[in-house]
Amino acid sequence: MSIVDPRSGAPLTPDEPAAAQAQDVPPDEQLIIDVDRNNIQQLLEFSMQVPVLLDCWAPWCQPCKTLVPILEKLAREYRGAFILAKLNIEDNQEIAAQLGVRSVPDVKLISQGGLVDHFQGALPEKEIREWLARYFPAPEDAPASPEEQAAEALTQGDAATARAIYEQLVQQSPDHAPYQIELARALVAEDRSQEALDLLDNLPPEERDAAPARGVRASIEFRKEAPDDDDLAALEGRDDSEAQYKRALRQVADGHYETGLEGLLDLMRRDRSYGDEAARKTLLRVFDALGADHPLTVTYRRKLFTLLY
Repeated sequence: MSIVDPRSGAPLTPDEPAAAQAQDVPPDEQLIIDVDRNNIQQLLEFSMQVPVLLDCWAPWCQPCKTLVPILEKLAREYRGAFILAKLNIEDNQEIAAQLGVRSVPDVKLISQGGLVDHFQGALPEKEIREWLARYFPAPEDAPASPEEQAAEALTQGDAATARAIYEQLVQQSPDHAPYQIELARALVAEDRSQEALDLLDNLPPEERDAAPARGVRASIEFRKEAPDDDDLAALEGRDDSEAQYKRALRQVADGHYETGLEGLLDLMRRDRSYGDEAARKTLLRVFDALGADHPLTVTYRRKLFTLLY
């Protein structure tokens, strides 16, 4: 298969400069190619003009099958900023050995005839986008990533949509613990706390005990303690310490940590002894749930220290 410039559609010659990026998406046959011993040299020459993303894969590799659709989608989005070349290492073992491929998937960024960077494994789409962002400006009209769509859905109170997105992501990347943790968070928002706990309990120990998972568990505990919608409505118009504490607890339970932390801190300023220092103790629980390095923990621990001392 010959290689053409994805920007112009013309056969590429080593002396031909790359044209300016086109506004329309070039056809797939110009963006995505199969590479073998017949065109590997031409591929390297092509990389002198336009970077090449070389996806080394194998037919027996299940993670490769998960990764390919993501790479093809990104190649289209980037509109010819790079070409996606796919190398079947089973059929091209000599080339794979020359490239130093030891396991698949192995994705290599080649430019000016040399290796710039690579990653191994079927990374989630978000991480691949972050990796590409080191070398290419993001497409102006790039759609929101699934993770961004799920986060926005949760912010808008649409937990069912967020759950559906994360269920699909977990299916695509079953070993990626952050997706499972976020799925658990969406389940909690749907009042399906036991399902969320079952999901968290099945995580590897290092993930199960880390701050993100602890945060979801804490939100479950906070939801048990926080007022429900009817109780919250009954607090309408009240400005006493009990009402302020319960409102802050509900904010934390709903994942609105900054608002909840601010409410707890304000309660400490007004009535530090309320509920046997319930506000201070709850602040410390939220810090533990978020993790010591979380920006909100750092900010509000400092505010708490200033208030106490």
